[in-house]
Amino acid sequence: MIKRRLATIAAAAAVALAGAAAGVQAQDRPGAEKAKGPPADRAPQVSVTRHSGSFGGERVAYTATAGETFLRAEDGTARASIFSVSYVREPRDPDRPVTFLFNGGPGSGSVWLHMGAFGPRRVAIPSDGSDDGAPPFPIVDNPDSLLDVTDLVFIDPVSTGFSHALGDTDPSDYYGVTKDAQSVAQFIRLWLNENGRWNSPKYLGGESYGTTRTAAVLNQLEGGYNDVSLNGIILISTILDFGAGADTPGNEMSYILNLPSMAATALYHGKAQAASVESFVEEARRFAIGPYAHALFQGSALPAEERASVRRELARFTGLSEAYLDQADLRVLPNRFYKELLRDRGLTIGRLDARYTGRDYDNAGETPDNDPSFYGIDGGYSAAINQHVRETLGFRTDRSYVTIGRVGPWDWRLGGGRDEDVYLNVAPYVGRALRENSGLRVFVGQGYYDFATPFFAAEYSLSRTGIPQERIHYEYYGSGHMMYVRDEDRSKLSRDVRAFIRGR
Repeated sequence: MIKRRLATIAAAAAVALAGAAAGVQAQDRPGAEKAKGPPADRAPQVSVTRHSGSFGGERVAYTATAGETFLRAEDGTARASIFSVSYVREPRDPDRPVTFLFNGGPGSGSVWLHMGAFGPRRVAIPSDGSDDGAPPFPIVDNPDSLLDVTDLVFIDPVSTGFSHALGDTDPSDYYGVTKDAQSVAQFIRLWLNENGRWNSPKYLGGESYGTTRTAAVLNQLEGGYNDVSLNGIILISTILDFGAGADTPGNEMSYILNLPSMAATALYHGKAQAASVESFVEEARRFAIGPYAHALFQGSALPAEERASVRRELARFTGLSEAYLDQADLRVLPNRFYKELLRDRGLTIGRLDARYTGRDYDNAGETPDNDPSFYGIDGGYSAAINQHVRETLGFRTDRSYVTIGRVGPWDWRLGGGRDEDVYLNVAPYVGRALRENSGLRVFVGQGYYDFATPFFAAEYSLSRTGIPQERIHYEYYGSGHMMYVRDEDRSKLSRDVRAFIRGR
């Protein structure tokens, strides 16, 4: 999902939502239904419904609030509408934790974490890496939701989900690492005001670019004097250091950081041999930062004998032939790996989740036609969010829900001068917050088969100088970028995050 722009894919489903409370009424904010003026002049539309469910083995009654929050300029002019869905346990407790969640892109709505991992309802798509097919898609109760331990707020940044700029506001005012983070931080402050939750334990989390956003929002919330202090951040499929992970000619770190993911994938598809994925990726880590790095950094001065030794080991880890690795000069870009690994079977592998396989127009190309791990899940999620929000939560709008859309050009600058803006890395924001907030902890969840945000790159970015290590906790999963699409990993992720929140 990082920087790659994917077209929005709409799907519809005529599925009755089992278990929805009969006779639940949507309640709009007073006056909302009477607003007839231009978009910036109307009142925010809000729907409130009440439900119950079993989460983490506990029965929970909760209120769902689906609706708009207006971000306003200093003169009070409404500039943007942020759509969010909040799930708050009843009776309300101001000392109960609240967790703010979003996805990434940039340009992705929060549908994935909402309807896949932590919301009270989820879409049930195949768990084994096969295509999700066509509707109707089952939308089921989600016992893995975190509502037993925390209230949940799913946020769609501007131009994602139902969120959008208002009136004459240019949407690009919100398109950028810092500009986006400022708008999300503004929303969080408004939510805390409206719900009386300033002194609640607070968690902030995201997936993919959502982890970048988490670090940037953390900086906006804790980096000034009017702090919103956090208890923890939840990083799922982490991308913080874009410089080190850039798949661009001349950047040797990218090959090093991708190698353990290639090893895990080769093992999964029977192209490598090892006792376990854990032991094999640990071998790959050591090789990557040792002999492989030593070879790459020598460039054209690499001696022939050392080159041959590294090539043999690289073939063992990647499942690629020594002849191919020699032609690639020991440097295999992920796009080439997706096409080459299973070329002998006529298959490509996924970028988001390398367990998925696909078939291209032909088998002669250098890179895949598309990502089978994205088109294998998108239809189900699009149908689920629209069905759940419109029917179960009673939020009605003529707008299309943007699961993944175009938001650009995106301003990647951090505003720290030439060097900081050229080498984009938000991990120092996390380090500063850990140094200045002794109660802050970090949860990092990574899939072994994720090439969008490789697990070794996440480890590298968070192991740098200035980032205290004792409050960072890692967990790993036998799937990819969206580890929760695999049933075992969704349950494990739920247990892991639940333990993280309880351990404050």
